[in-house]
Amino acid sequence: MVGHLLVVDDDKRLRQLLKQYLTQAGFLVSVAEDCIQAQELFQLFIFDAVIMDVMMPHKNGVEYTQELRQKGIQTPILMLTAMGDVASRINGLEAGADDYLPKPFDPKELLLRIKNLMKHQQSFSDTVSFGDFTYIKSKKSLINQNIPVSLTGAEQQLLDILVQSVDSVLTREELAQKLKTDSIRTVDVQITRLRRKIEKDPKHPVWIQSIRGQGYKLVRL
Repeated sequence: MVGHLLVVDDDKRLRQLLKQYLTQAGFLVSVAEDCIQAQELFQLFIFDAVIMDVMMPHKNGVEYTQELRQKGIQTPILMLTAMGDVASRINGLEAGADDYLPKPFDPKELLLRIKNLMKHQQSFSDTVSFGDFTYIKSKKSLINQNIPVSLTGAEQQLLDILVQSVDSVLTREELAQKLKTDSIRTVDVQITRLRRKIEKDPKHPVWIQSIRGQGYKLVRL
């Protein structure tokens, strides 16, 4: 699978056509008819890119793009605009959109633009998001819905290690080595403490998972 895309557009026919075309291109595609549905999906999944229409009911694409950026979500966003709607294109870019494509458009051009956005994001992304949390690598800081999360030095160091290997399993021995400790027990203790900061139910963790017989991994769902 190339990646997970979110298409947000109130035009049912266009949503269906885009889902079909992009699925055939190898993407996993979720669709939303408005920003309310899109927000519900953002709470469930991590997307690699978003295709967002400007003109929609309830909240337009420009407003929602700005809202996502204010929350620290840096997922690449490509905005779809009417051919002559120059103001919307400018407003969208100012709000944080990464690219725009005027309607009507060639699906092949859309596909190329999406791939370019994702390639750029993978090369330069400074953030990793999981659930309501966003970790900013350069600042080594954790944000929960735009609110900083207080971490001890040891917790921050552990989270930074997990983020650098997100979605990959790290053995307890590897973590101990990276944390510069000879005690496997210390790793388990720090994992428990970090889970208390980011898990709704630390006894049934979602984000920092124990992989039986192997170790731990930070996951993005």
